Amino acid sequence: MSQTATTAETFIDGLDAGIGSIEGESEAILALRLEASRSFAATGVPTPKQEEWRFTNLKALAATPHDLGGPATADISPWRLTDSHRLVFVNGRFADTLSQIGELPEGVTIGSLATALSAENERAVFALGKGVDLESHPFAALNTANFVDGAFIHLNRGAVVEKPIHLLFVSVGGDGPIWSAPRNVISADPTAQATIVEHYVGTGGETLTVPVTEFQLAPGANIKHVRLQEEGRETRHIALQTSRQGRDSRLESVALNVGAALSRTNIDAELGAPGAHASLDGLYLVEDAQHTDTQIKVRHAAPHCTSHELYKGILDGKSRAVFNGRIVVDPGAQKTDAIQSNRNLLLSAGALVNSNPQLEILADDVRCTHGSTVGRLDEEAIFYLRSRGIARSTAESLLTYAFAAEIVQEIPVAEIRERMERHLVERLPQGELAREAF
Repeated sequence: MSQTATTAETFIDGLDAGIGSIEGESEAILALRLEASRSFAATGVPTPKQEEWRFTNLKALAATPHDLGGPATADISPWRLTDSHRLVFVNGRFADTLSQIGELPEGVTIGSLATALSAENERAVFALGKGVDLESHPFAALNTANFVDGAFIHLNRGAVVEKPIHLLFVSVGGDGPIWSAPRNVISADPTAQATIVEHYVGTGGETLTVPVTEFQLAPGANIKHVRLQEEGRETRHIALQTSRQGRDSRLESVALNVGAALSRTNIDAELGAPGAHASLDGLYLVEDAQHTDTQIKVRHAAPHCTSHELYKGILDGKSRAVFNGRIVVDPGAQKTDAIQSNRNLLLSAGALVNSNPQLEILADDVRCTHGSTVGRLDEEAIFYLRSRGIARSTAESLLTYAFAAEIVQEIPVAEIRERMERHLVERLPQGELAREAF
């Protein structure tokens, strides 16, 4: 596969390089890649003139050529989970020698998406791209045209995976800037259950990661999902997560964002049948000059569905955060119950948040709420703690840790929960004391 670059001019010149990059790709996949290539060529890299990108400027990215990352290896010991089904991808390519899938329950498929597509796996071919709006998400179009590999997970009816499925994506820098485009397809048949950890890390160097993860949940399926992005400060990370849910299915997803110089995550969720529930919560910790952008759209397309969104942010230094959350209730989606909240804690005078929760309700028998707060630590609470002999720095750390704990404590995988606790400890002046208090 030839290399491409992400400048607005040179990338489009080589955009079709991904067409046919996986041996044995079906005509349907080739057609999808071609459609994506044309879509990105038409839209290019977004600019702040576009409303959804108003607060996230990609001018520096568009001006920096990135070669598509080639095969590489990495020491993954800092990020391994002790007891999991592990798939590792380095620069977007499956690393068989670093992976350890282990013994799987009957009816469970976990492996390389490229392998599944080469074998024309019907589940993989059918699910790929079904929930992705290429025109609305130019970087998803970029991914679709050029992805080399990613994870494919399929759970047959009633299958239950007890151990977490750990998808570890490692970016390894090169002599110059490189980019990768992992593509993940996760489908669950009726009443299937699993916990999936989607984990992004890096070993250094200037990199761009452009992942797309698609969930397809059949009636009664239950998926717990943790997304942890802790790439290096030279990294840019622009991701899309989509989910389409059937009757009485349940998706509980927690997004954790602590890394990258610039990161953006779009989450598109569709509740397509009665009884479906989506819980989409998150926590971002940014400092110095980090910039993070979260865009969520939850579409209630059927009656009697519920959704819950709680996103919290802790900002320090001259960091920036953007949050746009949109709940859409279609006509006929009566008895919708949707809650959306974004809360931000500013630890410095230089930090800034742009928060914009929205409701679009086209049904008349619903219960929908949304809210946003941006503020500093409560001086009365600090005074209360200081009056009991606690130093101000310790009091501030206690309150900050407590603010984040509501999200951290719901992480369903203990080792990931502990990693987030360590990130908090490292960023707070008296972090260890705060941790011991919880």
